[in-house]
Amino acid sequence: ATMTVFQQILWGSAVLGICLIIHVSCLALCARVLETVSHRIRHRTLAVRITLMLMLALGILIFALTIEVWIWSTLWIIYGIFPDWNESVYFSLVTFTALGYGDLVLGPEARIFATFAAVTGLLSFGLSTAFLVAITNRLLVADRDDHHQGPHRRL
Repeated sequence: ATMTVFQQILWGSAVLGICLIIHVSCLALCARVLETVSHRIRHRTLAVRITLMLMLALGILIFALTIEVWIWSTLWIIYGIFPDWNESVYFSLVTFTALGYGDLVLGPEARIFATFAAVTGLLSFGLSTAFLVAITNRLLVADRDDHHQGPHRRL
């Protein structure tokens, strides 16, 4: 199915919005899970806490990113842009990560739509990176504060 420029912008914006809602929801879920887990592992060393917390966060973030890539892949199939899942998922990943190898190129009927997939990836990776930096910073600050408070440290 051929999309007009207006349809590409409209549908691209809608799918971008849906993906970002999914991503932000997963970030909120991740924050809640990490808050629960942090209380259970507070007695561990800093290295263990950082490792466990980041691995857990990465697992949830990779899950969110995978869902988003599959959403775009499904749309390529529905719109008949790609004939099979191999090309569809490959194109979604390459576009989502902004690699853009150029071995699969879209015609004008879907080019603008595809740019929204790239924007989705850029925003999702940016949010994920900021989230991971914030988690690491929070763990380091909490550890520093615990050491400075000595025997009066908070639990």
